[in-house]
Amino acid sequence: MSTTLPGGTWTLGDLTVTRFGYGAMQLAGPWVMGPPADRDGALAVLREAAALGITHIDTAEAYGPHVTNQLIREALHPYPEGLHIATKVGADRDAQGGWPPAREPAALRRAVQENLRSLGLDALDLVNLRLGNAEGPQPGSLAEAFETLAELQRDGLIRHLGVSNATAGQVAEARSIAPIVCVQNMYNLAVRHDDDLIDTLAADDIAYVPFFPLGGFTPLQSSALTAVATRLHSTPMAVALAWLLQRSPNILLIPGTSAVTHLRENITGAALHLSTDDLTELDKIAH
Repeated sequence: MSTTLPGGTWTLGDLTVTRFGYGAMQLAGPWVMGPPADRDGALAVLREAAALGITHIDTAEAYGPHVTNQLIREALHPYPEGLHIATKVGADRDAQGGWPPAREPAALRRAVQENLRSLGLDALDLVNLRLGNAEGPQPGSLAEAFETLAELQRDGLIRHLGVSNATAGQVAEARSIAPIVCVQNMYNLAVRHDDDLIDTLAADDIAYVPFFPLGGFTPLQSSALTAVATRLHSTPMAVALAWLLQRSPNILLIPGTSAVTHLRENITGAALHLSTDDLTELDKIAH
């Protein structure tokens, strides 16, 4: 396994993965709907990610829908030894591109079976339960949904469980039902609601996987971020990724891209070393 990627490795349960992973969401069409404009390019990115030693790929049957899982299987199956695929259940797609919740037990069982089929697997390495909505985490019990996934885990269809778009209370509730190996929430230089949660999880060897490291569909505009990037002869994305890796050892990155050159740039960028002065300046962004 490669340890030359920035950040080294982390252990999700019994799965060792590179802290620098790859998120497949951007391989689908605009607004994560439909096929990619460049199918060959999408397959090339996945193959390059594996060739560079990335062992953590994040996907969901809802991306496309069905598109990214099919691309992953076409590009990489039979999967290299040590490559681990994380997926999400708990949301469907509608014709308008929305993400209606699908957390009833029957919907979750169906989603797990669809992921197994589309990825060509007998068991899923990691399944995250997606909570909340497009606005972010929402309060409420996850018990029925998470108990369903824990049952599927006992049946041998899922190796490890996690939660996504979750409140700290929901993380605690999930942990009272079954062990989790990760939490996947929105977090970046400007969105720091989960600072305490990250530290709590780190103490218990649970990974935190931030999505939208540079703000997602509305990229973060910050004079401090631009100033640090300029001073280091780098880019805002590089600084944002490097900051996440230095923020806590349990943070795993899953930046997405549909271009091989951009994938390599992200890896180079995440390896950037930020000084104490850089970190102090960047910390001001959230305040």
